[in-house]
Amino acid sequence: MKLRCLVVDDEPLAHDVIRQYAADIPFLDIVGHCYRATEALEFLSQQPVDLLFLDIRLPRINGLELAKTLRQPPLIVVTSAYGEHALESFELEVCDYLLKPFRFERFLKAATRALALHALRQPPPAPAPLPGPSASHTPTQLYLKVDKRLVQVELAAVCYLESLGNYVKVWTNQQYWLTPRTLSSFEGQLGGETFVRTHKSFIVNKSHIAYLEGRVIHLHNGKQVPIGKNYRHAVQQFMSP
Repeated sequence: MKLRCLVVDDEPLAHDVIRQYAADIPFLDIVGHCYRATEALEFLSQQPVDLLFLDIRLPRINGLELAKTLRQPPLIVVTSAYGEHALESFELEVCDYLLKPFRFERFLKAATRALALHALRQPPPAPAPLPGPSASHTPTQLYLKVDKRLVQVELAAVCYLESLGNYVKVWTNQQYWLTPRTLSSFEGQLGGETFVRTHKSFIVNKSHIAYLEGRVIHLHNGKQVPIGKNYRHAVQQFMSP
C-alpha cells in the first residue's frame, strides 16, 4: 500500500527536505508540490491524495483555513515552525504535528502513523465466496471503524442498526458502536434471511425480535424499533412462518 502525498509549503527548502525524506520511505509517493493554498485547492480538485504535508503560515489562506474548506480532507501531517497552532490543528483531527526543523526519525514516525490511519479508512475486504452453485455467503462478523480503531463485532450479537445521517449505531444488548457509514451500505453485507430493514433509519436482527405490536417491534432486551409505513409489508413477509 502506498500513500499518495501532496506537499503544501511556501518554502522551497521545506519541499526539498520532505522530498528527500520521502524517497527513503517506500510507502510514500510524493505526487505534487504546491506553494499556496489556492494552488493546493486546484490540485486536489483534479487529483485526490491520501496525505497532505501541510504548512500553516501560507500566503493569503493559511493551512488550517485550507483544511477547513475541504469537504473530504485527506490525512494531514502539519509541518510548521510554530508550535502555537498545535491545539487547533488536533481539533481538526490531523494525524501528526511536526515542528521544523524535524529529523528523519520523527518524519518516519508521522508517516507510519498516517499509514496506519489510512488502513483504518479502507473498507473491510469482501468475504470470499463459498464453492458450489451459490457464491453468496453471509459473514459471521462485522468490522467497524470506530474512532481510530477497527472493531470486530459478532453478527449474531447485533440487535439492530440505527442510522444517524452519515453514521450508524450498531447496537448489541450491552452497548452500541458508532461507525461512519450509511445504513444502505450495510444492507448488502447483512444476511437477508436474518436482517430486515424496518424503517428508513433501522435494520433489525430477526433473532432478537420478541413480538410485533402495531407499528412497533419489541426486542428481547426491551428496546423498541419503529416499522415505517413503506416497510410494513416487507416486515410482515419477513416474519411469516
